[in-house]
Amino acid sequence: MSDRRMSRWVALVLGVVVALPVAAQDASLKDEVKERLGRVEKGLDDWDVPGAKRELTEVAALIPSDVEPLKYYQGRVAFEEGRYDDAVGLLEGANIEDKPGSYLRLAKDTRDIVKNHQRAESTHFVFLYPKGKEEVLVPYALETLEAIHRAMAEDLGWTPPQGKIRVEVVNNARELSRVSTLTEKQIRTTGTIAICKFNKLMVTSPKAVAQGYDWQDTLAHEYIHLVVSQMSGNTVPIWLHEGLAKFLESRWRGKAGLAMTPSTQALLGKRVKADTLIPFEKMHPSIALLPTAEDAATAFAEVFYAIDYVYQSKGAAGLRAVVHELKAGQTDRKSVEAAMGMPFPLFEKAWLSHIKKQPFPAELVPRDDRVVLKDDAKGKVKADGEKKGREISFGDFNEVAEVPARKFAHLGELLRERNRVKAAAEEYAKAHKLVGDKYESVSNKYALALLELKQLDEAESVLRGSLRVHPGSPATNVHLGRILLHRKDYAKSKTAYLEALASDPFDPEIHVALTRIHGALGETALASRAKAATVVLTGLEASEVDKLAQQFLREEGDLSEMNVGGATPATPAQPPAPASGVGR
Repeated sequence: MSDRRMSRWVALVLGVVVALPVAAQDASLKDEVKERLGRVEKGLDDWDVPGAKRELTEVAALIPSDVEPLKYYQGRVAFEEGRYDDAVGLLEGANIEDKPGSYLRLAKDTRDIVKNHQRAESTHFVFLYPKGKEEVLVPYALETLEAIHRAMAEDLGWTPPQGKIRVEVVNNARELSRVSTLTEKQIRTTGTIAICKFNKLMVTSPKAVAQGYDWQDTLAHEYIHLVVSQMSGNTVPIWLHEGLAKFLESRWRGKAGLAMTPSTQALLGKRVKADTLIPFEKMHPSIALLPTAEDAATAFAEVFYAIDYVYQSKGAAGLRAVVHELKAGQTDRKSVEAAMGMPFPLFEKAWLSHIKKQPFPAELVPRDDRVVLKDDAKGKVKADGEKKGREISFGDFNEVAEVPARKFAHLGELLRERNRVKAAAEEYAKAHKLVGDKYESVSNKYALALLELKQLDEAESVLRGSLRVHPGSPATNVHLGRILLHRKDYAKSKTAYLEALASDPFDPEIHVALTRIHGALGETALASRAKAATVVLTGLEASEVDKLAQQFLREEGDLSEMNVGGATPATPAQPPAPASGVGR
């Protein structure tokens, strides 16, 4: 609400107070109402919903229940608590205009989008998701969220004071736009896939993204934004917010600082060499407003290493100190100075030296971090019901800038289509020799041909080389998982398939393989979880899944073809989205 509108409504409240019986007409009462309404507004702005609710309850005892400003704030609190029906009724009672961006429209749209969502709960989270294949996300999502909850309690010393945190999964970019304050155009332009706002996390289903995305890290990332906003009273500037979230997002699965990709590191290395880094002051008010996508990516990498430097120097206590200083009213520069015990110019100099010491990749690998929505994938996504088969696709090499390598790869694909696998492998090898591990497409096609020829050691070497440059690739991890499972190396195969699941949770092969792997390792509960996911994704009976898992990769079949019987690929959705407010 604007200050002008706030003042107008406060005047309305005071007018009501003046109209009360004589005994109530007291200047101190009017001042108290005004002060308490200001606290309610500030509490909501500071992400302190419990505090705002307490103030509002006390204000409600001082004025009539039908006063519009009271209903407005009660509607705001109801919206932030996820009570959307209540929020709509209260905001309508406050005569809020139903227009794009208004709280009434947000409450209505959110209510309509999530009203049929399924609900799952853990100790600290409520996970709401669309009916259908998103069911397979539930145990992994709650496990991730509880893990990052524990990690942030340890690292930042904060746990949300209210009840369980709401996490709402939306189907696509259009829905993310309706439940947030971003337009669909902004979402597509920025590549936003998740948002932390309104006291909750909003994330897009991986089904909406052409190659999936790192949805588990994204959940952790958005939760960190919520923690930082709450513990600081919403005082942390965007460059520090994003630096903290990116640096700490890997804590759910281990150490902090594991989220930086080789492609982004290579880009940062290029900008360091060219002396074209983005000054901190130019990152205000938002990194997303920088002139180019490359500038934004560079800025995100810079703030990651700023937080990394604080952490390397002062540990988690240094991160907490920065946030506490900001909450106390210090500027970002003064907060960093207090936490680090050095003037900010000296910090900037030390931080730049820290960046230059990083082991930047020798090659500038293509930036593949951008989220590509299925609607924007230009036909590269297979139609619903189409099986993988031999995975022949000539468009996969459009990204290969080196013309000779692209020609060799295309020829390899033509030969493989004609079942001339040995000749195809030779052509892929020529392409791979020219470009190395630079392109996932070349590495994976080469590895698939080697798998078909039963040259497993060579295929594994190619795949691991690709993962060095493109960590987390679901296709590469699936292919590596096949080799390791075929060898009965269950522990390493499990790691590969779980890495694939962290980006593409709707591939039935992953869950069939995990059913087999968990069973072999004696992990009964986890095997049941994987089997249940397979049933959801394939429509097979549980007994059929057991049989399929036992047979999976045991025959001397073609390891380059792993069609899971009865499975249908993820259904293409409307465009998904990326991040904002505070998000990613």
